[in-house]
Amino acid sequence: MNYRIGRVAMYLLFVMGAMLLYSTLSRIIFGVPINWVLEMSQFMLSAYYLVGGAYALQMDQHVRMDLFYGRLDARRRAVTDAFTILFVIFFLVVLLVGGISSTNYAIQYNQRNYTAWSPLLWPIKVVMTIGVFLMLLQCISTFIKDIAIARGKPIA
Repeated sequence: MNYRIGRVAMYLLFVMGAMLLYSTLSRIIFGVPINWVLEMSQFMLSAYYLVGGAYALQMDQHVRMDLFYGRLDARRRAVTDAFTILFVIFFLVVLLVGGISSTNYAIQYNQRNYTAWSPLLWPIKVVMTIGVFLMLLQCISTFIKDIAIARGKPIA
């Protein structure tokens, strides 16, 4: 699931680029600034990195500090990853609880952003909460795989 969603999320950069190009051209050619584009591009960038984070973890593409990590054998790397991912899981659980609360608030009170465009905030909050949830699921999957590798019985 994360693979497919991550592949779709990659194309959000092209959509965001097209929107920003449209905004720039409308300002230069017609002299008409478009207020909603900046905000919408910020929403899309948030969706991109939150929904795409689980895909990056699944593909093992996150940045690491390889000063010591690269010198470890596969089992020690798995132990290190299993230990450190517990902190990430804790953080994501806290983030998920806050995201659910914030999303619920935005839906309940019809929350809008305080700008001239004044968009509803619940759609992006839903996407952000789903992204955090997907990342949490991927971290749990990675944790289980790391434990298996550390025990000498890798999961394919």
